[in-house]
Amino acid sequence: MPVIKLQTRIKSDIDICFDLSRSVELHQISTSSSREKVVGGVMKGLMGFNDSVTWEATHFGVRQRLTARITALEKPFHFRDEMVEGAFKSFSHDHFFVLNGDQVIMEDVFSFETPFNIFGELFNSIMLTRYMTRLLSERNAVIKEYAETDKWKTVLFE
Repeated sequence: MPVIKLQTRIKSDIDICFDLSRSVELHQISTSSSREKVVGGVMKGLMGFNDSVTWEATHFGVRQRLTARITALEKPFHFRDEMVEGAFKSFSHDHFFVLNGDQVIMEDVFSFETPFNIFGELFNSIMLTRYMTRLLSERNAVIKEYAETDKWKTVLFE
């Protein structure tokens, strides 16, 4: 099972980073390259414990849907979303937040399995792990940009 680990350092408040990571609106902004949009579940605002959302997006030229649920949440330090339905055999995405001086260390641990046995494993090694790493890195760059400026106020409603 491939596991992607990323760390992003953000000069911002831990609560802002945590909430931006759970924001449906920011997720759509950060995944605009795949034209991702919400089509079910929580349609706007912040995802909470046991909430689910269904996304529709185009990846590898194929339009697909994926439903994920928040299965663990300890504000503002950790939450996990897991696939309920979609193209993967399974995935879990842990989001960790640690305050370190004047910055937040945001860590992603994304583990996934693909269907199709050996063909899925081959696809992982050739292309999918790199593709998912890029998507997560782009998303984290957007979270960082919004958290380190006043842009966070456009998606988080106080």
